[in-house]
Amino acid sequence: MGATSGQGRQAGGTPRAALADLLAGNRRFVSGQPVHGHDVTAAAAASGDQQPYAVVLGCIDSRVPLEAIFDQTFGAICVIRTGGHVLDRAVCGSIEYVVGQLGVPLVMVLGHERCGAVQATVEALRMGQRPGGSLAHLVDEIAPAVTEAGIDDPAVLPLAIRRHVRRTVRTLRQDDLLAGPVAAGRVAVVGGLYDLATGEVALLDPG
Repeated sequence: MGATSGQGRQAGGTPRAALADLLAGNRRFVSGQPVHGHDVTAAAAASGDQQPYAVVLGCIDSRVPLEAIFDQTFGAICVIRTGGHVLDRAVCGSIEYVVGQLGVPLVMVLGHERCGAVQATVEALRMGQRPGGSLAHLVDEIAPAVTEAGIDDPAVLPLAIRRHVRRTVRTLRQDDLLAGPVAAGRVAVVGGLYDLATGEVALLDPG
């Protein structure tokens, strides 16, 4: 999740322009003239039963398109994205489904440097002001990692980002429907960190 808000400048700044940009991209894709390298024939090839080999839980940050950074085609991975890769019942249920029903053996939790959701949590805790709406849920879920990192530590942001990834990994490993397969070695839950500048994903130890 980005650290600053914008107005959709790449798509013209209006809902109509944004929708037009999305649909124009789909027309390029269908016509076999994609700008970003995705091939419509891969979509057709994957249109039968899906057999993904991994599920990746990442942040909604627009700079971290998960299929792209792992160079994966259609049907290869299941992708779930929430602000700061925060878990809720829908996310956990989705992961339980792909592991239990599709036989996916790998779950990756991917955080990224300069995460806006973690930054917003740091600021909320420092000011003592809990945000309104459902944004409060994100802050509440990320807050323990920030507290563990040390709210007054000058390096609290990168430290909290890493702690939050590790906390999410631990929570998933203890999930009622995942703990058994994890203990048996049939499923692995791992954490990683994406570098916005280099594009590199580094694995994080459980910590």
